[in-house]
Amino acid sequence: MTGMSRARVARRIAAGAAYGGGGIGLAGAATVGLLVAEAQLARRRVGNGTTPHVPNADGLYGAAYTVPGEPALRLTMLGDSTAAGQGVHRAGQTPGALLASGVAAIAERPVGLSTVAVPGACSDDLDRQVTRALADPSRVPDVCVIMIGANDVTHRMPATRSVRHLASAVRRLRTAGAEVVVGTCPDLGTIEPVWQPLRWLARRASRQLAAAQTIGAVEQGGRTVSLGDLLGPEFAAHPRELFGPDSYHPSVEGYATAAMAVLPTACAALGLWPAEEERPDAARREGFLPVARAAAEAASEAGTEVTAAMPSGPRGAWALLKRRRRRRVPETEPEPSTQPS
Repeated sequence: MTGMSRARVARRIAAGAAYGGGGIGLAGAATVGLLVAEAQLARRRVGNGTTPHVPNADGLYGAAYTVPGEPALRLTMLGDSTAAGQGVHRAGQTPGALLASGVAAIAERPVGLSTVAVPGACSDDLDRQVTRALADPSRVPDVCVIMIGANDVTHRMPATRSVRHLASAVRRLRTAGAEVVVGTCPDLGTIEPVWQPLRWLARRASRQLAAAQTIGAVEQGGRTVSLGDLLGPEFAAHPRELFGPDSYHPSVEGYATAAMAVLPTACAALGLWPAEEERPDAARREGFLPVARAAAEAASEAGTEVTAAMPSGPRGAWALLKRRRRRRVPETEPEPSTQPS
């Protein structure tokens, strides 16, 4: 599928989500339906990420930066098992802990982490999670990171429905005053026990959803970061390093890779990134594009950020596509200095 074709499909899915359509499936529901038996076999072999333990990483990071009278920044993680950190054993190995520690170091301010993500969640759980995140109006998060979509694909949720729930979540969080960064659907075509042709269909469905998620999130004022290729070439080349013991959830190194891809965008959303890096760099093929084209490009390249730009143009809304440099993974594993009571 060409970039223009991917853009058209993503735009059609996003439009269906916005205007109440529900009939657009991922990669052709009928075709996927013929492979249900194979998908169930693959799910049994993978284990579907049934490792029950999820470390509690909530707490305060970067306490050494505390200044009397200056409140800590607030970071909330929403989404599925990838956002929660299922598959690792220590709090400091979760993406939330890595992001909180990274933001604290760059901002030189403490960061309070709260996690409402739930392993196994699909996008239709985001409404409940957002309600939890905004339960205390006096403690609205400064930035929310949402990682969602893999379970939508494996459960064959219609893409329009998936994007509608995500867009609603982004809109509610932005209306409350929180910045929002969405890590879009990872590339499920890289999971080791999945065979062809299901692997190809999973990759196609994942990228279609990631592109449509980008349009839905950006049009509601959020930013997106593509996680697709982080679960693509790197995970495929190093499956024993970048997937956990169940071959479904990322390992410690895999979560660190994903967190470091999201970190620059989270910092940019908070106004913490160097001003010179906010300008598009033509040498890195950055620039302004119609949002659907930007979404299609981002879905094919990990670490690519898309954020709203000009509100309208000849072909609708426009977006800024950025290929931010990744920062080094912290050499020491972060731990919260305090746990919530």
